[in-house]
Amino acid sequence: MKIVDLFEETFFAMLANKARSSLTILGIVIGIGSVVAMISIGQGASSDIEGRIQSLGSNLLIIMPGAETGGGVSGGMGSTKTLTLEDSQAIEQKINNIYAVAPEVSSRRQIIFKGNNTNTSVYGVTSKHEDVKNLEIEMGNFIGDLNVKKISKVAVVGPDTRDDLFGLGVDPVGQKIKIDKQEFTVIGVTKAKGGTGFGSSDDLVYIPISTAQHYLTGSDLVSIINIQVEQEDLMESVQAEVSALLLSRHDIRKLEDADFRILNQADVMSTMSEVTGTLTMLLGAIAGISLVVGGIGIMNMMLTTVTERTREIGLRKALGAKNREISAQFLVESSMLTLIGGIVGIILGWVVSTVVSNFSDISTTITMWSVILSFGVSTSIGIIFGYYPAKRAANLNPIEALRYE
Repeated sequence: MKIVDLFEETFFAMLANKARSSLTILGIVIGIGSVVAMISIGQGASSDIEGRIQSLGSNLLIIMPGAETGGGVSGGMGSTKTLTLEDSQAIEQKINNIYAVAPEVSSRRQIIFKGNNTNTSVYGVTSKHEDVKNLEIEMGNFIGDLNVKKISKVAVVGPDTRDDLFGLGVDPVGQKIKIDKQEFTVIGVTKAKGGTGFGSSDDLVYIPISTAQHYLTGSDLVSIINIQVEQEDLMESVQAEVSALLLSRHDIRKLEDADFRILNQADVMSTMSEVTGTLTMLLGAIAGISLVVGGIGIMNMMLTTVTERTREIGLRKALGAKNREISAQFLVESSMLTLIGGIVGIILGWVVSTVVSNFSDISTTITMWSVILSFGVSTSIGIIFGYYPAKRAANLNPIEALRYE
């Protein structure tokens, strides 16, 4: 049998049972569409999380107070106080291959502007915080060295905090706000960055670290020390040097007794990539269940088709058709059903991903490998689930097939 004849027979066989063929194809469409959409959502979430972690700054080491105890850590971010401003100054002076050190003090405070108020995080920072955390200024200026030196009562607000206090898009530079009954002058507004696993970068207030320590905390203790390393390949060595320095300064002999912990941004990225990768695979596997159901539907249809066309098969074999030709005919038919369903399913998955991305806060990313994978899976399903019906048709005895009523 010629290939052209094979496809022609397949085409007419599908047209002869339009409703059944359409429903079978629909099962594959839903399965492939689900796989493409779920994988795109998983990959979009992965890219979004990695991008937001990267937006915290590049080549970052984050030192936080709290003793590491076996499988856990006692004390959360800033919940215990073991780091001082002198620690950050010692790191800056004694450790090589560091681009910048940016200590910070953080706490939640009530912010008031006339009749409006909000409860948000207040960060005491230095001028280097802007570069280390990749901050951009939308209006006004960021905290300067002179502000820190003079213990100035100035503040830079995030866009969400600005909107809550002053109104959407209003320029608040020069306005007075109150933090714990202390009056501060707004000197700038940062550009929106979005939320991260470490909180929102848009709903907060920055003030000079000296001002925060003098008016809010009353001590030289800091909540976090951010270190920006010059090169990514130097992060581990710098981390080891910083750890050794802090152990010496805190008079601690063993690393397991440390009253601080160092978070390596590269490790966080790697961990989050593993988590989101697992999530993507899980979503794809859940969606893949519908593909199996669709495959069973194809097998059911093809078995029914073989039964209905038993006499036709017997006649073909009586006229000299070989087993492989009969088998090929039914395999091509099942593969064609899944091929059509796969193409439509990929289009459906792309449409669903686009709709989800445009009408929600969920990011989606469709990659070529996911499309190729879905296309390959759909074709494989046609072959796998069509093999048994095709083999059954090829093995029919021509005499018994001709007698079939």
